[in-house]
Amino acid sequence: MFKTRLISGIVLVILALILIMIGGDVLLVTTLAISYIGMFELYRVFKIEKQLPAIIGYIMATIYYINLRFPFIPDMMMFVLGCLVALMFVYVFTYPKYKTEQLLAAFFGVFYVAVMLSYVYQTRQLSVYFVWLIFLCSWVCDTCAYCVGKLIGKHKMAPVLSPKKSVEGAVGGVAGTGLLTVLYGCVFKKAMGIDTSGIIALAVVCMIGALISMVGDLTASAIKRNYDVKDYGTLIPGHGGILDRFDSVIFTAPIIYFLASMVIEWLYYAG
Repeated sequence: MFKTRLISGIVLVILALILIMIGGDVLLVTTLAISYIGMFELYRVFKIEKQLPAIIGYIMATIYYINLRFPFIPDMMMFVLGCLVALMFVYVFTYPKYKTEQLLAAFFGVFYVAVMLSYVYQTRQLSVYFVWLIFLCSWVCDTCAYCVGKLIGKHKMAPVLSPKKSVEGAVGGVAGTGLLTVLYGCVFKKAMGIDTSGIIALAVVCMIGALISMVGDLTASAIKRNYDVKDYGTLIPGHGGILDRFDSVIFTAPIIYFLASMVIEWLYYAG
């Protein structure tokens, strides 16, 4: 199992490296495809993956991604309300075919998976160097937390939800992320146009992102536990489904996007 998980992890890193370096429309379409799969996995938990509410969800995700490339929605609140109203039409005119929680899950899936994952693409549009901070926060934090937890973990962080996660592991994950961000910043500071203060700012951003990535991981676990699901899928050998591997990335991506935008603006005015 460990060997399978390791090989899958290496393949994922290579694919991420290629796609992010290419960026542009290739990354946009790939992120949408990953979103479809993640939404399908989530909707399967609620038994609507091929039903009308899910189809509405897939369509709304597509509209959102098209808008990223060719902006035509003047106010994103229109998109939110449009998604909600479309699902309420389904709820009312097919009543009582679907339960309330199934419609809420369809609405939730659009934003929890498709919209939040889109910030990988949007951060790449900011800078090829900043987008790697998303994976640094999520995957590096997860690895560091696992190693520290295995070595010295004693105090359970969420004993009911995730008994294997420890407070010591969480601290190790955040600290490891901060240190590796400093190293990353030192290596690419010239390319990113930052100085020591900028590197420190990025380290703080990534440590915040690392904390939030744990919430993303636990959120995905909570949903699975509520519905007695072991894994969201079997697409990635040794890891499970898209949501099993990208659960922390989903939460980290928008946080890094907005915090990195603030850092870029700060550096611009400071310079």
